[in-house]
Amino acid sequence: MTETMPGEAPDTTPEKDRPMTYDDSNIFARMLRGEIPNDTVAENAHALAFRDIRPQAPVHVLVIPRGRYVSYDDFAANASDDEIVGFNRLVAEVARAEGLSLADGGDGFRAITNAGAHGVQEVPHFHLHLLGGRPMGRMVSRD
Repeated sequence: MTETMPGEAPDTTPEKDRPMTYDDSNIFARMLRGEIPNDTVAENAHALAFRDIRPQAPVHVLVIPRGRYVSYDDFAANASDDEIVGFNRLVAEVARAEGLSLADGGDGFRAITNAGAHGVQEVPHFHLHLLGGRPMGRMVSRD
């Protein structure tokens, strides 16, 4: 439970239902600070791309902004124009470099970003999964 001010009712919302907040000790923040190594694919002033340590496809690259954003909607609403453009340009650069870009004759890819409990977000730092190298199957199960 979070701390309350005198006269204020305590927040009884279960932890799993509370909005995610940015945690500076998350693994991606630690990577950005150089505390944890990663297999860097590409980077620019606004974003970092690296290989997933548990790949779910032949190509599985994560792209993260350098700023403190929890989710895609947080990033889209609060990042500067330069951050948004830099992030998206890095996604395109990685898609080309990994042979996934349709514009360069690749067979395509799936881009996934998870947000919050229902999106099964595991790390409270916005990240985009770029997966390819094989057909990805259904987007979500029907159940």
